[in-house]
Amino acid sequence: MRAADPAALGAWYRECLGLDADENGLWRTEAGVTVFATFESGTEYFGSRAQQTMLDFRVRDLDAMLAQLRAKGADVADETQDIEGVGRFGWVTDPEGNRIELWQPS
Repeated sequence: MRAADPAALGAWYRECLGLDADENGLWRTEAGVTVFATFESGTEYFGSRAQQTMLDFRVRDLDAMLAQLRAKGADVADETQDIEGVGRFGWVTDPEGNRIELWQPS
């Protein structure tokens, strides 16, 4: 991921989202579903038109994660989305302007 300040952005992901990557970026996740989805080039879903991809993280408790992010001063979207049989979704924007989706599976 490109960043104007890679060290600061990495620290934000560790502190706010608990991403425990090592110095080489190696991050071990719990077993579960991984999603690869493509979108139309004109989509507004990612937020900024300059953003080419969006990370999507599974969370156990979406409401608790959104509250935790708000308490840390993160830019959290007010809306959430529920999709029957899929789960609940919320969004946060990292300090470099990348919109991130948070997913609590059904």
